[in-house]
Amino acid sequence: MTSASNEARPSGGSVKHAAAGNGTSPAIADELVEPLTPEQLAAEWDEERPPHAGPLANVAAAVAAAALGVAGLVMSVGMGLGSPEKPEPGLWPFIISLVMIAMSVSLLVFGRKRLDAEAFSSSSWQVLAGVATLVGFVLVVGVAGFEIPTLLLTFVWLRFLGKETWRMSVVLSFAVTAAFYLIFVVALSVPIPHLF
Repeated sequence: MTSASNEARPSGGSVKHAAAGNGTSPAIADELVEPLTPEQLAAEWDEERPPHAGPLANVAAAVAAAALGVAGLVMSVGMGLGSPEKPEPGLWPFIISLVMIAMSVSLLVFGRKRLDAEAFSSSSWQVLAGVATLVGFVLVVGVAGFEIPTLLLTFVWLRFLGKETWRMSVVLSFAVTAAFYLIFVVALSVPIPHLF
């Protein structure tokens, strides 16, 4: 993030270099502000960021994520795991659930006192919107195949949650869907619902 005051400064190099490069007079160059140091930029960003969540919020987030991981673990076992040579639908969710549980335990043990987590604010609703669209994806993928839901989910995340441009969102949505198809259907022959 760059502050408005910092945008007016020449990028890179000192003020003298900028003045010499574009013909700015020494009087005007003297009025320009020196670029901020990394420490000053860090302090400025720290002033603008939302308040810290605190250790209790970190513990609650770790426990909630671990609970979701355990639920995913149980559901994926119910779907069948198969083997690496012949994977069944539950294998990939099982692996992802294991990673989620491991990261949650790491956060609970090592990260509960860290202060880089942000407190709940209006922007936190984007996380809930992401989870809601993910639940919708899971509900329809078994009926409609994974191609169209993946395309729509990626587009919504990029355009409305990530604030990407319309063009970038469309291009990346098709690229991600094609990549998933080539990896999971063509290369790995994972038995996931698909249209083609």
